[in-house]
Amino acid sequence: MELFDREMLEIVGLSFRVSTVSTTAASVLSVPAGLALYLGRFRGKTLVIQIVNSLMAVPTVVVGLWVYGLLSRQGPLGKLGLLYTPAAIVIGEIIMALPVITALTYAAFEGLDPRIRRTALTLGAGPWHVSLAMIREARYALLAAVAAGFARVISEVGSALMVGGNIRGYTRTMTTAIALETSKGEFARAMALGFLLLGLALCANLFVRKALQRRG
Repeated sequence: MELFDREMLEIVGLSFRVSTVSTTAASVLSVPAGLALYLGRFRGKTLVIQIVNSLMAVPTVVVGLWVYGLLSRQGPLGKLGLLYTPAAIVIGEIIMALPVITALTYAAFEGLDPRIRRTALTLGAGPWHVSLAMIREARYALLAAVAAGFARVISEVGSALMVGGNIRGYTRTMTTAIALETSKGEFARAMALGFLLLGLALCANLFVRKALQRRG
């Protein structure tokens, strides 16, 4: 059996697609949420920040259990028929990436020079333009936050296994395939997938490092 056959390429392609879609969707929600959390002045803000930080460490199997409960026949979204589909994996990965990107986005804005915001306000900029100015200044740190979210979702196995079902040619991702091949004793294929997974993570890290070097 070839190590890099068509089935393996399909597994890699599916993993990359669902991880990219979930990270993109999570970023669209998380960056504004992190900015709003930074700019907001409300009672309980410290508690909200602590909750977001704590959610970063939620085990993937717990997220899978939540999504399974939502998408199962008895769940509130059971009629949609999403369980054991790539869409279910995307939903689980969005939930996992949200707190990671939100927390790192908040940290990125908190690390900005406060004079940037004050200067923009002094020049008469409205809330929208102030937000854009802050995002522009923190863009490299935000890129690192998105990359961290991508690394979180592409390397998870618990949620993908529970809500995707590890169906051959349909919902089998790199991590679930690694678990399956290992249980079958196909260590060569499992190791090959493991190296490919590490390669994708390395490429993401190199991309961020290159962006940070451009910043400098």
